[in-house]
Amino acid sequence: MTPPKTVIRTVLLAVGAAVVLSGCTPTIRLQVDPIQIYARLDADVRVRLDQELRDLLAENPNLF
Repeated sequence: MTPPKTVIRTVLLAVGAAVVLSGCTPTIRLQVDPIQIYARLDADVRVRLDQELRDLLAENPNLF
């Protein structure tokens, strides 16, 4: 039993349309420019050194 010609034709048209439409899929490109960040580390360094000095003075009260 062979399928009717209209079924074969419909299947071929559907496959052909799928092939043609798959070539037209949109392409999305994302480009991110580099960002320059300038940060000052003075405050953090001072806080750490201040805490280290406090700990050192607490351990050695006769240091100064």
